[in-house]
Amino acid sequence: MKARLIAVGERAPRWVAEGFSEYQKRLSHWLPLELTEVEPGLRGKGRDAARAMQDEGARVLAALPRQATVVALDGRGKMWSSEQLAQRLEHWRGQGRDLAFLIGGPEGHAGEVLARADEQWSLGPLTLPHMLVRLVLAEQIYRAAALLANHPYHRA
Repeated sequence: MKARLIAVGERAPRWVAEGFSEYQKRLSHWLPLELTEVEPGLRGKGRDAARAMQDEGARVLAALPRQATVVALDGRGKMWSSEQLAQRLEHWRGQGRDLAFLIGGPEGHAGEVLARADEQWSLGPLTLPHMLVRLVLAEQIYRAAALLANHPYHRA
């Protein structure tokens, strides 16, 4: 089983890229995690934000691996503790399908993306910069995998 993070946005700041890379390396033997960056829609004066979100959604859907279990990060999704995320990861592994985690653009996900998602996951009520969400997601997936492997990383 492999996982892919499909994220709207390009050129993460160095500190995000380095942090993500660190957790990606740590995860490599438990759950290989690949990052796919999707070009953001055009925004600005005179631009339609809804159109930008639709364009992003089409690119996100095109980047999905076939038959993957899709988990969209969304503020209206379910909030999981680290232990609950580990249980979800164990469930997803049992399905024998690859995973795709989705991070949308500034307005969130297009309706078609949320309709395609098998689950919606919320990191909580805080508003986080989307680039930071990449790093938080990678760390939490690593923590969940470490819990399942009885690795001492997670000490609650």
